[in-house]
Amino acid sequence: MRQTHIAGERMFVDYAGTTLQVIDGSTGEVRTAQLFVAVLGGSSLTYAEATWSQTLPDWIGSHVRAYQFFGGVSRLVVCDNLRSAIIKACFHDPNVNRSYGEMASHYNTAILPARPYKPRDKAKVETGVLIATRFVIAKLRNRQYFSLTDLNADIVNCVTQINDRVSRHLGGSRRALFEEQERSELQPLPAEPYVFGEWKECRVGPDYHVEIKKHYYSVPYSLIREKMWARITANTVELFHRGERVAAHMRRPADRRHSTLPEHMASSHRRFAEWSPVRFSRLASEIGPNALALIEVIQRERPHPEHGFRSCIGILNLRKSYSPERLEAACGRALEIGAHSYRSLKSILQNGLDRKMSKKGETNGPAITHDNIRGQKYFH
Repeated sequence: MRQTHIAGERMFVDYAGTTLQVIDGSTGEVRTAQLFVAVLGGSSLTYAEATWSQTLPDWIGSHVRAYQFFGGVSRLVVCDNLRSAIIKACFHDPNVNRSYGEMASHYNTAILPARPYKPRDKAKVETGVLIATRFVIAKLRNRQYFSLTDLNADIVNCVTQINDRVSRHLGGSRRALFEEQERSELQPLPAEPYVFGEWKECRVGPDYHVEIKKHYYSVPYSLIREKMWARITANTVELFHRGERVAAHMRRPADRRHSTLPEHMASSHRRFAEWSPVRFSRLASEIGPNALALIEVIQRERPHPEHGFRSCIGILNLRKSYSPERLEAACGRALEIGAHSYRSLKSILQNGLDRKMSKKGETNGPAITHDNIRGQKYFH
């Protein structure tokens, strides 16, 4: 069937079957590079570049650079049923990869996969691949390249020759036809280019964290055990629950550690996480110097400061039941007798020992005299 291509309507994309070679300068290993080819339907203007693979990040990245090369966006993208782009090939209802579909939405275009095993559905790019094989791969086959950047620099020159070459079949050059007929029909580029994001379905663990690339990111604790989708870019991790974004984190390395936002924690967890030696000392100093000294002694005597956290929390919580003056006096009494614990301090307050003794060796009442009391002089 003879096909008529409307200017600005379709962009055809595919990979060449023949690969290119790049030498690793440090090891001498020869790596293969794939040749991506994009052709506009109306003018046959061609774009080509080399990438390391046909995986989804390279596939989408090539689309973004092709749009920038053309200076606009076609209304449709006709592609092959590439495994990384089309999850399930079907004539009636093809299943497009979520990231690929997101890229299409960003550029206000639509993905139209060719029928399986029907290369004539994308005959434009099949011809473009044939021309690229002749004028790019065959031309560069005897040259040695030590980086993908150097290879793509020469591919740019080859693509320029293809587009500027006058074709008798087209009645002019591809570039001339593009400038005359197709440039004005393309949709404008968005303000910002698409940033590739990989989507992953995951389940929230009992600690309200999800594992993404061997790192754990927090979500609101109320979503424990829920399924959600994670969008992973080079710099960010976004988490969505039922289409609504519930968390956003900076991307972290794969170190098996946890990134936790305070607002995601339960109130009891948040209160415990906020405790630290510095905070204990600050709150104790508001009561008085004796309270500060007791708090510091408790943390210093433990093998690790966190071992004394519970005692410190209990001592500071006594402010709810006793005045700062009594608590300060009780801390002084505890320091004198070496009772460096929450239970001892609470016992001092419950028995009123903070009132009976304000200074070392002094009492609030009259001295007790009795025949059975020997006094201090007996021992000297």
